[in-house]
Amino acid sequence: MSTRTAPLSVHNPGTGEHLGDVEDFTSDRIDAALAAAARGQRAMAAMPAHERARLLLRTADLIEAEAEDLARLLAAENGKPLFQTTEEVGAAIRIFRGFAGEATRLFGRQIPLGAVPGLERHLAVTLREPLGPVAALVPFNYPVELYAHKAAAALAAGNAVLVHPPVRCPLTLLRIGALVERAGVPEGAHQLLTGGVQVSQELAARPGAAAVSLTGSTLAGREIARRAADTLKKVHLELGGNDALIVCDDADVEEAANAVVLGRLARGNGQICCAVKRVYVQDGVHDAFVDALLAGAAKLTVGDQLADGTDVGPLISEQAAERVEAAVAALVSDGARKVAGGPRRGAFSDPAVLVDVPQDSAAFAEEIFGPVAPVARFTDPLDAVRMANASPYGLQAAVFTRDIRRAFTLAHRLDVGGVIINGSTALRAENLPFGGPRDTGGSAEGLHDTALEFTRQKTVVVMEALG
Repeated sequence: MSTRTAPLSVHNPGTGEHLGDVEDFTSDRIDAALAAAARGQRAMAAMPAHERARLLLRTADLIEAEAEDLARLLAAENGKPLFQTTEEVGAAIRIFRGFAGEATRLFGRQIPLGAVPGLERHLAVTLREPLGPVAALVPFNYPVELYAHKAAAALAAGNAVLVHPPVRCPLTLLRIGALVERAGVPEGAHQLLTGGVQVSQELAARPGAAAVSLTGSTLAGREIARRAADTLKKVHLELGGNDALIVCDDADVEEAANAVVLGRLARGNGQICCAVKRVYVQDGVHDAFVDALLAGAAKLTVGDQLADGTDVGPLISEQAAERVEAAVAALVSDGARKVAGGPRRGAFSDPAVLVDVPQDSAAFAEEIFGPVAPVARFTDPLDAVRMANASPYGLQAAVFTRDIRRAFTLAHRLDVGGVIINGSTALRAENLPFGGPRDTGGSAEGLHDTALEFTRQKTVVVMEALG
């Protein structure tokens, strides 16, 4: 009896062109993958750090050799403009190389037992050991970059990794998976399990995975955490955001507007967890800011993501564009005025700008995953901080001001994981911790953080070692 279901089709979200089919993994196939991961885990854990580093460097070189084709495939299946997917593949290459270095820097500690009376003659050290197979649950918006953050970190730490690619755009990751095999990863240590949400849910629930790392919505994060609880596996969550950008009356208005255009309306078609999703502008510069924002939005080209000059491509699906359309309608119903943005066309959503957004609008409090910039006023910068903190999310925020004291004061008061001064919230450097509190998940991901997350500490005490 076959254990396979009908294949899942992958399409270009803008044109509907069929790009390929992938397997929809069943429970039996997941069982087999977990068994193979257990064998791969033993091989990875036995691999010296310098060999793990070389494995990751070879992988980076192979991705780099096919970067142009990978970027084109990613644009076709994901909808982001080609120049942005080219940047994303480049980021993944850097991340693999960065974790190659981290593989050789998983340090233990020597802890002086002389701090405890009676233990002065003993020696204690801690060792960093692999945690175990890691389930890496990857979202659709930046699948190659976020896959690299999870898979490269797991391999660097000496673990096997089971990757669940996004159901709507898995093809580029499948090609990269073949490159990892060519680089020489042990059998079973790097697997891609395609299919619907049930794959992520089963990986979270099964005892064969020691950790689960998810980048996704807060709703998905809660479900994954619930399923992982029964096996007490480590849960690493980077979830939603509703990032605020605060423009003070001494700010460079043109730069602030440009940060919203590039960090919200254009980048990733607005489908970024750390995109600028709420804009608060002080009364004295409000009108000038809105004028600059509208001028910048008007210059954006919406269209075929594979064509030169396109700034905004289709959203990941027509359903995603419908949700954005509904959110804009809810803002208007609550009293906001839409001053830019046309009607939805299939999966295409024109960049929208809304002003006079009421603070008590439920739609303003929720994350809108598309090219929409809602703008609200404030009088006192501390009121803007209060309004920004009223959101249940806590990923990033931005402050535009020329006053360095004000910048640090507001940054200190913002309840988020990162604050960008005079720049867009849509900033993620791989060597910085990235994450935030509350509904954003509470985890941090980055070169110097994630590899450690995928290890465990072991204490070794040598009695009478000091004579």
